[in-house]
Amino acid sequence: MASTTVSAGNEHAIRAVADDTRDKVYSSILRLSDWLERNQLRGYDTFDGLEARFVRPLTFESNFLRTVLQQGIRRFPLNLRPLLGVPKAHSTKAMGFFARGFLRMHQATGDPSWKGKAEKALHWLVEHQCSGYSGACWGNHFDYQSRSFYLPKGVPTVVWTALIGHAFLEGYDACRREEYLEVAVSACKHICRDLERFPDGDTLCIGYIPAHVPAPNKVVHNSNTLAASLLSRVYAHTGNESFRSLAERAMRYTAKYQQANGAWYYGERFNLHWVDNFHSAYVLDSFKLYTQSTGDHGFDDVMQKGYTYWKQTFFLADGTPRYYDRKTLPIDIQCCSQAIDTLVFFQDLDPDSLALAGKIVNWTIDRMQDRTGYFYYRRYSSWLVNRTPTLHWGQATMLCALAGLYKALGSRQQ
Repeated sequence: MASTTVSAGNEHAIRAVADDTRDKVYSSILRLSDWLERNQLRGYDTFDGLEARFVRPLTFESNFLRTVLQQGIRRFPLNLRPLLGVPKAHSTKAMGFFARGFLRMHQATGDPSWKGKAEKALHWLVEHQCSGYSGACWGNHFDYQSRSFYLPKGVPTVVWTALIGHAFLEGYDACRREEYLEVAVSACKHICRDLERFPDGDTLCIGYIPAHVPAPNKVVHNSNTLAASLLSRVYAHTGNESFRSLAERAMRYTAKYQQANGAWYYGERFNLHWVDNFHSAYVLDSFKLYTQSTGDHGFDDVMQKGYTYWKQTFFLADGTPRYYDRKTLPIDIQCCSQAIDTLVFFQDLDPDSLALAGKIVNWTIDRMQDRTGYFYYRRYSSWLVNRTPTLHWGQATMLCALAGLYKALGSRQQ
C-alpha cells in the first residue's frame, strides 16, 4: 500500500461525501453532545453487570455465576441495569475517546469550547489513574469476569492505557502542554515495567493485563499492537530507543500470525480463534501508527493485505458493518464507530475510504441513533434492538469517529 497525498480524484470523493453527509454528521454530533451533557458524561458500560448491587450477592462470588450475571445483563435486549442497581458512572476509556473527539471538533471548527472540554477530560484522567504501578495506566470502574479470569476494578488493561495514552499525545500535539506528553511517556513506562512479555522466537507479545493477575489469556493481537503503537508514537516524540525496539518486536509478533487471507484471530490460543470487525481495525490502525512514527515500512505489505481483507469482508453494499467474518449480526455500535474512524485514518492510502465511511455513517445515524441523541448498543434484526446507552462502547467511540469524519470532510459551511 503506497502512501499518497490527496489527489484530485480523492478531493472529488471528499466533496461528494461532504455534500451528502457533512451537515448530517454535524447535527448528529450536536445531538449526541447535548445528550452527554444532560447525563454529565455518565452512562452504563457493556460489561458492568457485576455492579448490580441488588443481585451480585446471589453469585456467591463463583466465577460461573459472575459470568452468568455479567453476560445476562449484557445480552438481554432490554436495559435491566436500573432495575438491578447498576449505577451510571464515568468511564476512563470513555473519557479518552471524549478527549480525542473534542480535540477533533476544536480543530475542525476553531471553537475554543471544544478544546476546553478536551482539557477537562484529560485532567479527569490524570486524577483517575490506577494506583500502585510504575507509570500512568487505567482500567475498568467495575469488576469484570471473563471466561478465564477475574479482573477487579482498579486493575489496568493495556487496551485502556494505550488508547488513553494516544488521547494525551493528541492533546500534546494540539495544545503543546508538556504535561500531556509526560503522561504518555509514563504510560509507556507502565507497559515496559508492569506487563508480561511472551517471547515467540525473535518476536514477543505484550501482555493484556499486569503480571500479578493470574490469567491464561494475556496474549491478544489487538492489545499487543495497541501497546506497540503507543510506544512507537512516544518514541517519535522522545527518541527513546527502548520504546521503539519493544514496539518493533511486538509488531513482528502480530505480523507473523497474519493468516493467508490477511485476517488475524483475536488471539492464537485455541479459544480465541475468531475474527471480528473492530479488533481487526485496531490492529490496522496500530500498524499504520507504527509506520508513521518510526519510518519503518517493513510492515507495509502486511498492512495492505490486512486492510484489503478487512474492507472487503466486514461491510455490506449499503454500508452495514458486519460483526464477524462469517456473519453480520448483531450490528454492534463499536463496529460502526471503529470502522468510520479507521477508514478516515486510511484516507491518504485509500482514495475510496471516505466514500465507504460516508455510507457507514449514514446507515448508523439513520438506524442506531435515538431521537434523544445517544446511540443504541446493538441491532439484532430490523425490529429487535438493544437500546442501552453504553457509554464508552457507543457514545464515546461514536463521538470520536463522527468528529474525525467531520474534520476530514472540512468544516461546516455556514
